[in-house]
Amino acid sequence: MNEADQVAAPAGLPDARRNSWVNRAPRWTRPYLRLSRYDRPAGFWLLGLPCLAGLALARQDTGFLTGDAGLSALFVLGAVAMRGAGCTYNDILDAEIDLKVARTAMRPLPSGDLTRRNAWIWLLAQCLIGLGVLLTLPPLARWVALGSIPMVALYPLMKRVTWWPQIWLGLTFNWGVLVAAAAARGTLSAADWILYAALILWTLGYDTIYALQDREDDALIGVKSTALRFGAHVKSAIWVIYSACAVLVGSAGFLSGGWGAALATLPFSLHLAQQAARLDPDNSRLALVLFQANRDAGILLFVAWAFIAGRF
Repeated sequence: MNEADQVAAPAGLPDARRNSWVNRAPRWTRPYLRLSRYDRPAGFWLLGLPCLAGLALARQDTGFLTGDAGLSALFVLGAVAMRGAGCTYNDILDAEIDLKVARTAMRPLPSGDLTRRNAWIWLLAQCLIGLGVLLTLPPLARWVALGSIPMVALYPLMKRVTWWPQIWLGLTFNWGVLVAAAAARGTLSAADWILYAALILWTLGYDTIYALQDREDDALIGVKSTALRFGAHVKSAIWVIYSACAVLVGSAGFLSGGWGAALATLPFSLHLAQQAARLDPDNSRLALVLFQANRDAGILLFVAWAFIAGRF
């Protein structure tokens, strides 16, 4: 790490990349970029990859079409804008809670690096970008995309009222599967819904792993999570969740593209299996590594289906 990174990298953000480009950005921009988690890019991947996987699944029987490159670009831009907006909104509502959790106490709002007023302005700017993407989508996809807004709005409240906020996150983060299918085909098939259900389980698994980092703090302040709900059985729960996810992903592939698309999901499923095998619930550093590795799992799924669709 160079001297500039040592000065700029916030000591209280252990899950942030220490060599991130955010640490070299103009100083006044860094609180905004950190508020949107640009120094923690895993979330951008985990929001964007379901869109791309949904598009690849929708093209199993036709192959990619000319306009799909443009659709993919819109999905990527929308994922970046809306993940940043979601994190900003979450931190606005959670500033007091974040101040009580060691891993989040140095985020821009609880640390005082950014005012709540400026955070709201930044949220609006990102939402306007998301609106621009929305208006560019085909008509049905626009309506489907609008369906995610209540889920995004309510997600920060879920950990206050249920032990299963990770399921709500899965419902929200993977909605792009349905948006992509609606944009590609103008309709939603059984395979699309099965893939959506599968990736909800994927999110339930990887976000449970992520929440292992905060179990002690969450228990002290009364915040709920599946990491706490599963307790001593969390490793077994991850095995069950990821196994069910693998079965459903394979089923979605089979319905859309036959045995070839089903077998193409094996690298994704094996990646989940090795996560479950390696998981040590008492090792928070490993939990972060395994969570971040889900970017690679999602890429494996998208690339496998994209390879098959590209052969048509």
